Amino acid sequence: MKEIYDFLKICDTYYLATVEGDQPRVRPFGTVNIFEDRLYIQTGKLKNVKKQIDINPKVEICAVCEGKWLRVEAALVEDDRIEAKKSLLDNYPQLKDMYSAEDENTVVFYLKNAVATFYSFTDEPKVIRF
Repeated sequence: MKEIYDFLKICDTYYLATVEGDQPRVRPFGTVNIFEDRLYIQTGKLKNVKKQIDINPKVEICAVCEGKWLRVEAALVEDDRIEAKKSLLDNYPQLKDMYSAEDENTVVFYLKNAVATFYSFTDEPKVIRF
């Protein structure tokens, strides 16, 4: 899991895919955190992405950098604890103008049953499950 975290941090931006009805939805994300041995992401409760995850928690993440790309299949599980939100926001102080661990908007999710695959044009795919 740390290898996935490190790669996403280096890439800075990754893309999260959800489903709305029969329409795929993809958007850029930038938050990633490890808290209590789980990989977390963050968004706002008022956003469409949160509504889509509530209906179907299966997502896919894709990131590309340094000649490699990563795809992560997972289910997202909401963690409403202030400690989980605070841990993530402490690592992204630039978000504290928009989000707070105590507000009614901030939401964090951890990845469950994740299958991550690293790809490149020169190496065999590498699969990590967490």
